[in-house]
Amino acid sequence: MTQQPLQLYWESTYAITVALMAHYPEQNPEDVGLQELAELIESLPGFDDDPTMVTERILLDIQTVWYEEATNL
Repeated sequence: MTQQPLQLYWESTYAITVALMAHYPEQNPEDVGLQELAELIESLPGFDDDPTMVTERILLDIQTVWYEEATNL
């Protein structure tokens, strides 16, 4: 039985971070611009939110957590 991916929403910062690390292990969060980050998130399995609802603050929060997790801070 295949497990369904988690439903991800813009405010699911940590879950999105975990999914980004799993699906894009070669990506360095420091090298990803905000537009590209939004596109990566929107392409994640289980992402189920309105792309027009994202703000720069949300993307910066996700990018910060991703960086901290990727560098083990």
